[in-house]
Amino acid sequence: MHKRWMYRSRWAFIILLAVSIPAGHTQGNSGQPPSTSAGQQVQPSGSAGRYDPPIRVTFVRETGEDLQRMLDQLPGESLVDNRWTRLYEEELGIRIHYDWIANGDVYNQKLGVSLAAGRFPDVVKVNPYQLRQLSNAGWIEDLTKVYQTHASPLTKNILEAEGKGAFDAATIDGKLMAIPESSSSIETAQYLWIRSDWLNNLGLHPPETMEDVLQISKAFTEEDPDGNGKQDTYGLALTSYLWDPVMSASGFMAGYGAFPNIWIKDKEGNLAYGGIQPEVRKALEALQTLYLEGQLDPEFAYKNGSKEYRLIQDGKIGMLYGEQWTPFMIQTTRDTDPDAEWQAYPLVAESGRSVFVPLRSNTGHYFAVRKGFASPEVVVKLMNLHLDKNWGEQAEYETYYNDDSRAVWMLSPVTPFPGMKNMDAYRDIRDARKTGDFSTLENEALAIHKRIAAYETEGLKSGWGWKQTYGPTGAFSIADAYERNGQLLYDEFTGGITETMIDRQIILRDLQLEAYMNIILGSPIEEFDQFVENWRKLGGDEITSEVNAWFRTNAARGHQSFALSY
Repeated sequence: MHKRWMYRSRWAFIILLAVSIPAGHTQGNSGQPPSTSAGQQVQPSGSAGRYDPPIRVTFVRETGEDLQRMLDQLPGESLVDNRWTRLYEEELGIRIHYDWIANGDVYNQKLGVSLAAGRFPDVVKVNPYQLRQLSNAGWIEDLTKVYQTHASPLTKNILEAEGKGAFDAATIDGKLMAIPESSSSIETAQYLWIRSDWLNNLGLHPPETMEDVLQISKAFTEEDPDGNGKQDTYGLALTSYLWDPVMSASGFMAGYGAFPNIWIKDKEGNLAYGGIQPEVRKALEALQTLYLEGQLDPEFAYKNGSKEYRLIQDGKIGMLYGEQWTPFMIQTTRDTDPDAEWQAYPLVAESGRSVFVPLRSNTGHYFAVRKGFASPEVVVKLMNLHLDKNWGEQAEYETYYNDDSRAVWMLSPVTPFPGMKNMDAYRDIRDARKTGDFSTLENEALAIHKRIAAYETEGLKSGWGWKQTYGPTGAFSIADAYERNGQLLYDEFTGGITETMIDRQIILRDLQLEAYMNIILGSPIEEFDQFVENWRKLGGDEITSEVNAWFRTNAARGHQSFALSY
């Protein structure tokens, strides 16, 4: 009762707050750009080579458990002094300095405060909302000419490979106000990962429909799949943030034709937000049943990915939805149980429904440069070198990207990558496997093949994850089939932040997550209908109008669109 009262009270408060804020209003803008740092000297652009003398460029940095674990395996390297910071100074004359380094939530809080106050480093990585606020305040540089002049052909090819959407999102009033850190939509594809040894133990077959998924989840919970004589396992893993890339709810919901995080075409050909469609209602009811029947960790709503991961590590989870890199996380189950086996399976749909795989527009971060910084081109020059060292003609992939299964690319303050690199590597390895001639493999594909081969012939422990991702039945073999079968459902809106989104979108997303979570935990399904009504009142209708105005002027798409019947 107390939880329900708090839930309803918070809705009422947020609705009152949101409707009282005019759309397009940005808090914390004094209209005055931050002053240039004392003693800042204008440096030569260094477009032909390194800065001489070297220049100091400030950033802030987020760290986490995975990054720290990797650093523990790299003697003589730290976040502030490593192979990438040394390379940037040696070849570009750029000295990387971090004003501060913080973990997760602390990082986000500190960054939010510093941005609101107009006190931030020379180069700062921001999300679309922060970018719009900084631009509106006049606190960041116009990078239009910087990009045109300094980006290498390789950099332009990679950053623009998925079309102009990422640059549209970073362009405000006709000016490129930040450089998008390229990513890849196909990297967000979800797969269903199942303990295949548990399937065998219980005499079950891989799922072909959502009904099969529900049956397997129930069996994994109630029929002692690990054979320890206890009912201490769960069918499916979720985290407190339902949209994490691993242990996500989005792959499950896609099985019901629900796409809660993307914009889709409705039957009239207009764009509609997937999170308010009736199919979501049915998917939430199914998740609620799993929770109430004990097939989900009863504490998942209070656990982030790291905490829920411990149940996987302890061999208590039988299924999860996750992206292609999932096996590098779940392979720790094999440390305590050498017989543990996981297998990726394609998403499935309820009987009578075609399955589509939602892909988010995956460029969510942008590098902005502080107004008044004398060398705004540094961010492009850093990207040029990062991409050249990993995917250029003289690439040193196993030194600067993945060193013995360690993701050393994360040591760099900028980390763009070719969006199709993983799919390309899979296809190169697949084709070489068909002919038996691996001599043509280069760089990334060669490095991956060597690790898979070492696993198969020498039992190299880290090679298991590579095989589960790039092997004949790995995740990318499924992604390849998704693409061949026309099952990829791209986010139809790639236009960045609309005016109403600036103030309303974060509120809407928080309320969406809260409404979904409360329903999964047992609230009446009718609360979904209330959520939809309030989403529209809070600015959802205005956002929908703005999104469709963008869509009408940007109808030519670089990928296939689907009109879904709702």
